Parts: sequence; C-alpha cells; structure tokens
Amino acid sequence: MTLTNGLSYMKGAIDEPLLEETIGTRITHTVAAFPDELALVVEHQSIRWTYSEFKKKIDQLSISLLELGVKKGDRVGIWAPNCAEWSIVQFATAQIGAILVCINPAYRTYELEFALNKVECSMLIAAENFKTSDYIAMLNELAPELKNAPPGQLKSEKLPHLHTVISIGENHHNGMYRFDEIMKLSCKNSDARLDEISASLKPKDAINIQFTSGTTGMPKGATLSHHNILNNARTVSDSMGLAPGEKLCIPVPLYHCFGMVAGSLACMSSGAAAVYPALAFDPISTLAVVSKEKCTALHGVPTMFIGMLAEAANGDYDLSSLRTGIMAGAPCPEEIMKRVMSQMNMTQILIAYGQTETSPINHITSVDDTVEIRVSTVGKACAHVENKIIGPDGKTLPVGEQGEVCSRGYLVMAGYWNDEQQTRDTIDDDGWLHSGDLGIMDGNGYVKITGRIKDMIIRGGENIYPREIEEFLFQHSAIKDAQVFGIPDEKFGEIVCAWIILNDNETMNEDSLKAYCRDKITHYKIPKHVRFVDEFPSTVTGKPQKFVMRDMMQAEG
Repeated sequence: MTLTNGLSYMKGAIDEPLLEETIGTRITHTVAAFPDELALVVEHQSIRWTYSEFKKKIDQLSISLLELGVKKGDRVGIWAPNCAEWSIVQFATAQIGAILVCINPAYRTYELEFALNKVECSMLIAAENFKTSDYIAMLNELAPELKNAPPGQLKSEKLPHLHTVISIGENHHNGMYRFDEIMKLSCKNSDARLDEISASLKPKDAINIQFTSGTTGMPKGATLSHHNILNNARTVSDSMGLAPGEKLCIPVPLYHCFGMVAGSLACMSSGAAAVYPALAFDPISTLAVVSKEKCTALHGVPTMFIGMLAEAANGDYDLSSLRTGIMAGAPCPEEIMKRVMSQMNMTQILIAYGQTETSPINHITSVDDTVEIRVSTVGKACAHVENKIIGPDGKTLPVGEQGEVCSRGYLVMAGYWNDEQQTRDTIDDDGWLHSGDLGIMDGNGYVKITGRIKDMIIRGGENIYPREIEEFLFQHSAIKDAQVFGIPDEKFGEIVCAWIILNDNETMNEDSLKAYCRDKITHYKIPKHVRFVDEFPSTVTGKPQKFVMRDMMQAEG
C-alpha cells in the first residue's frame, strides 16, 4: 500500500491483478471447480442447492429470458425480498448481458413508477407481496391495462417502457407470467445461444443499476459493471478469507449492494455458500440459521447486530462456528463492535465502508488489525483503490485533519443512469468520487468516519459532529441506540436533538440524560431536545434517516 507522506492520501495494494472477466465467466469457473459444494441455502423456502444444481437454475432462466425477448442492455427489474428467485435472476441476467435493476422492496406506487420509468425497464419480476405491501395490487393500480393484456404484451400509459411482468408465487395474475412457468420454457441450441452471448459480453458492460436511498430528492440509479462489482466481491471474500465449503449468512437485503455484491457475489467468487435466513431481517431467524447451519460468517448493519445481541442474551444459540463477517452500512458504535466480537464469537469481524456508487466497498479493515483499529476506524483503502481526504477547496488535507472522503479506481460507477448533472456533481474530472462523508486519515492510512457534511450541526458558530455525541451516549449502560441531529433554532441557528432507544427494562428521562452529559461533554453539545423511541425511521438497509427525524421534530414545533 502507498501512503503519501504527510498527506491524507492512500492507494491500496496492487499485488494481484484485477479480474478481467464477466460474471458469467466467473460462474462457469466456480461451478467447474466446486460442482458438489453447497451454493445456496434458503431457510424459509427449504432450498439447498449445490453449485451444479444452482447453475442449472441460472441457465434455465437465462434461456427463458432470451425466449421472452430480453436482449443485451435491456433493463430487467426485480422487486422482491430475499429469496432463491432473486439470486437466480441476479446471475441469469448477468449471463445474458441484461442490466438488473434492483427495486427497493419498501417502494410504494409513486417510487416504483419513478424507478421503472427512470431506467426504462422493459421487464419486471415481482413478488406477490411483502410485509404490508401488496405488489400485485400496486402494479394493477399503476398499469390497469394488465387486466386485459396477454402476458408479455403490456401497453401501459403510466409505464410506457414496461411490457413484461413476471410474478413470483403460486397464483396466476392477469397480464403476468408466473416465474415457475417461465422456468420451463425451452429452445433449440440453448447451449450455443448462451455461449454466443457470453462471448459478446465485456467486463466493463453495465450490468446493474442500484438506486441510492438518498436523503433528499428522488433516488438516483448508480450504474455498475461486471468489472465494478465482481472485483469488489472478490475483495470482500479475500478480506474475510472465505473458502469453499464455508457458509455466509446474509440477512441484509439483496436489493442493496451489501447483500448482492458483498454477500451473494462474494460467495460465488470464492465457492462458499450463501445462506438466506428469512425474507427480511429478523434476529431470531438469523441466529437460528447461523446455529443450525454452522455459518462461518455473518453480515449486518449495526442496528441488526444490536438486535441480535439482545436476542442472543435471551436465547439458546450456538454461535461457536462464527469467526468473521462484515459490519457496514452505518458507523458502528465501539461498544457494539466489542460485544459482537466477544459475545458472538466473531473475532475476525471486519468493518467495511463505502457507497453504492463504489460497488460498494472502498475501505475495509483486516483480520490482522488490532481490536482497537477495528472498533475505531473503517480500515484502509481496498486493493486497487485510491482514497483521500480533502478540504473545502478540494486540496488533499494533511494527515489528521477532517475533510471529505473521496475515492478513485475500478470500483467507481459509470454514473447515474440518465442523469449527467448528478453524475458531474458526484464524480469530478479526475475520476474522484466525492462521498459527502467526513473523515480523518491517520499516518498509517486508517480512516475514521466522523459524519456527513450535511449532518454537521452549526450552533452559534460552533461546528458540532453528531457522531462524536452518539459515541459518548453509547457509553451509558441504559442506552441501546442513539441518533443525534440538528434542528433549526431562531437564536443559535441550529440546536442539538437526540433520539434514544433504551435497553429492555431500562428507564431514563430527558433530565437524567442531560445530567449524565453535564460536565462530561461541552455544554453546547448537550442535546437540547430528547425523544425516547422504540425504533428509528430507517431505510431497508438499516440506515437511520435523520432527515425524517428532523422533519418530525420541526413539525412538532
């Protein structure tokens, strides 16, 4: 690794060359090497497939999609929670050069309409329902023409690009194919067709569109290539030391890069098995599957691990098989990280950091890093990646100074689909992606994330960084989770507000919290307003949405 003396710039190792192949080629290599190893376990569907069995499913869907007219570059959306069908679609679309569009399972009609039209999806593969969402009803609301359309021939006023809808489930729906039905389609010379298409694909072809959750405005479609996500997946599997025969439990959603790339694709790149414990995260089902399957690795965001720690303390789970995994998606409180290592046996757990726009990981710790490094930083630059910290003037800052985290390399997206202005606002002329996150790099290249540029609170001219206050609050034994943000104030410009989740059977009020803070942190950092809640508004990936909390506090006056 290269660290420029005195400046907050680091380039990751380049010991091994980048993979210059497509995902389809990688599938072929992995299946040939490990045909009888377990590839996929889906607990809630009672599925256990070896790599050779999984490859047959992938090939069958690939052929079926071709028979339905899908061509290289066509956008194929998937709108479903974690399931075997999701994984088959992920790899089948890659094999034929279609661009998989990941639709957030929590989207409602307005968001779904925007996403499908933004990227001009011609096909959508959708579950029937998920939690409180009736997907079929929403699709019929957006496209009432489905009721009278033959499957594959939809002509919709609101969704003009969408012509084919495929439902995942046992029921028949007007205007839609059933997933199980299309898996039975056949064609002549299918192997030759797949070989011909595979030969036409290039590693830097677009293969995936991931919608960023965003904090303001409409979601943006980050466009990623085989080259982007395959190399990032290998970085993850190599960092964990994931090996054939091992199992990675993936309770994070597949629609997001964390589950799809750092999870399923990392397994495919290493010959390990991907394990989906449930449709969506649940601490009980996740710990039960880890215990039952003897999983080696477990992914999650901090809020998931907080939930699992609480459940593990009350339940009878054997977590002795665990050793590693990735904690990412949001900054991890130090106390939580230490408890995961000690109470869940994940002594080699890694912290990873990045954005959807970087495929997603650009910083990661090492299993050889000390506990202190793994609880206080997000690690160093990944292989073949450059990272730097810059000031408001765009210049690289000296080591130890706080500024914006920027990244450059193979992992940076091509851009936001059909949005040149947003792309130019995010990626500069030299190829650096500007994250919007604040961080500090030390003399060894380790980076500590200190907050979001837009999250910074300016109270009476004092710059306040919410993460610092959150870390302090976590030291209180009664506090399970905390989110700190600013709200407008006539006198000071902004004042500090905190939302708190308490541990079970703990009590606290606003006065006692302020008393705890008094004389321990600077007076202007003490929350002016405190709300005790059972949960935070958050994205499906578990990122707390501070802008929603801020809006709610402002609405209350």
